[in-house]
Amino acid sequence: MRITPSRRRTLRGGTAAMAAAALVALGAAPVLADEPEPDLGVGTIAPVKGVQAGSGFSTPLTFLNKGAEEVPVSYVTYAVSPGLKAEETYENCVYYTVPSHDEMPDTHVAACKIDQPLKPDVLYRTEKPLSLKALDSALNDDLRVTIGVVEPDPDAGDSGSTEPVPGAGDPLRLVEERPATDADRENHPASAASTEVTAANTADFGLTGAELKGEVGDQVTASVKFANKGPARVQGKSGQSVTHVDIRIPKGTSVVKAHGYCDAVTETHYRCGTSQSWVDVDGGESYPLVLRIDKAVGRTTGEVSFSGQERPFDRNAANDTAQIVIDTGKGSDTSGSAGSAGSAGSAGGTGGPSPTAGPGTAGPGTTGTTGTTGGSADTGGSTTGGAANPQTAGGGDLAATGSDSTVPLAGMAAAAVAAGAGIVWAVRRRSVARAH
Repeated sequence: MRITPSRRRTLRGGTAAMAAAALVALGAAPVLADEPEPDLGVGTIAPVKGVQAGSGFSTPLTFLNKGAEEVPVSYVTYAVSPGLKAEETYENCVYYTVPSHDEMPDTHVAACKIDQPLKPDVLYRTEKPLSLKALDSALNDDLRVTIGVVEPDPDAGDSGSTEPVPGAGDPLRLVEERPATDADRENHPASAASTEVTAANTADFGLTGAELKGEVGDQVTASVKFANKGPARVQGKSGQSVTHVDIRIPKGTSVVKAHGYCDAVTETHYRCGTSQSWVDVDGGESYPLVLRIDKAVGRTTGEVSFSGQERPFDRNAANDTAQIVIDTGKGSDTSGSAGSAGSAGSAGGTGGPSPTAGPGTAGPGTTGTTGTTGGSADTGGSTTGGAANPQTAGGGDLAATGSDSTVPLAGMAAAAVAAGAGIVWAVRRRSVARAH
């Protein structure tokens, strides 16, 4: 189950664009290609744990110029996930938000121009620790800090970023700490560093089933819903569904069409994932399953439950299960089961299901009636507001199509950015900073 094609966007500062820029730069001034590339490092950032939701916190940052030449101007960028924001702004920084893209959630970004030289082999730190705030929705968030010599572009890669807003506080300054040691060089291995920020907060994952009615031969749609009722948004591991929902269909029925986020475990057991590796407050998924009533067995029940990752943040177990209840009427079985079994086999497994029927519909040719959906999970059918657009069921963790390319793409993008930054520095392509 991988992310849907509709959620895929060009990588911000994409690989192709960076490669093209690198080639242009090389062709423009090959005589400068031997100029040394700046080697800047960000110090390892300690994890921040147990922050109270709604409160501020701070973290120190250090930087090191590991090259042989002084760097006259640099740019420090820090980015946080949606549960965090900058509590203090700086006049030499601009602030904007990059919307979710490339299997990544929204990101709040601060891009700061450090208009002071960084001497080689001298350890620098921020004059004051970086000041951030954990929002009411904070739970498992992250902070990423980078340093480079190219001014960040909020519009790179057609990311649809918000308009940059200048900060209003004192400037973000770096101060000399001491001459660098071998340990300092090891502690500043790359131009970017990330850390986890965990807040003392909870999130309530809930399930809603359905109650339906029909007769033998009817097709009815059972729409199972998963919702995060907050107060925290939940960020899972990149490339994995934030949770899984197990659906066991009622006896006397068979699956005609499964939702695109659901894979068949058996003919009567389906496991459904999520469109992203996170779920916002009041976000979630809807899983409509078209069922055929094969036997009149009276009131028949199927079970719905969570599986997969542990949820230590969820302290309400009362809504962790739900039921699909179908009133099939009473009487003997008047239909053959071979055709139904064949439909069930085509619904969930090897080739992937056909495009899903929308919630509350049973697809072309459907007869019978669907009942009201039980419970109160109000979802829009996707995490983080991204429209669910399932086509086929994959075999991985995230519920969507496409190759498992998150890690390779991230690595390619990082390499391209690093190469682009060095080349742009070599040709001195850009030296005019954005006015703040």
